[in-house]
Amino acid sequence: MKRTRAWIALIVAVCVLPACGQPEFTYVRDREGTTYFKVPASFTQLDAYPIELYLTGDRPGSLAAATRAQRVWSTAFDQSAEPSVNHLLSSSDPFVYAAVHKLTEQQRDAISLNRLRDFVLPVTDPMRELYEQQAMTTGRPPMFAKFELLSDDVLALENGARGVRVRFNYQIGADVQTFDQTAILDEKGATVSVMLIGCRATCYRDRGAEFDKIAGSFKLLRLPG
Repeated sequence: MKRTRAWIALIVAVCVLPACGQPEFTYVRDREGTTYFKVPASFTQLDAYPIELYLTGDRPGSLAAATRAQRVWSTAFDQSAEPSVNHLLSSSDPFVYAAVHKLTEQQRDAISLNRLRDFVLPVTDPMRELYEQQAMTTGRPPMFAKFELLSDDVLALENGARGVRVRFNYQIGADVQTFDQTAILDEKGATVSVMLIGCRATCYRDRGAEFDKIAGSFKLLRLPG
């Protein structure tokens, strides 16, 4: 009886942290299996289609949206207790958006490290100036204001791939949001894999180490053949 109790106590101790049968991470690959990353299992996966419509301005069901869906794979993860794709731009909890783009010939000709920096949101001086000019034509103040560059690193990658990781702040409404973006061009110059992690600046300062783990897991995979 004592031995049985001892085994039960051991099993309970092993299963407490983390709980037995509950994975610590969600492991993610794009539909072609070329890009990999992981997020804590506490994040909820979301359909990123509304984000694609927001970023492009395409109408649901339009030919442009359908064409983009063939070239772009994307997903999103939210750690909020009430997950929503709207948290991409404003949240007190970390939000992850990831996408893999098959580039057109025109896009391949124009790709550069600066284009990687601007792949989701305007980061470089010329792109921010263009964004502000376009916002002025609407007669409304720009949604993204008071840009602050926190860091800008060119990534040392294998097999001829190129990439950047940029961290920056934007004021959106009353809140300052921190974004951490990694963008990688594959060795053939054919696809761009991008991950954007965001939360309010206070959240990022407290949980930057978690961002580093997620961003550090974002990698290209070499398939056989």
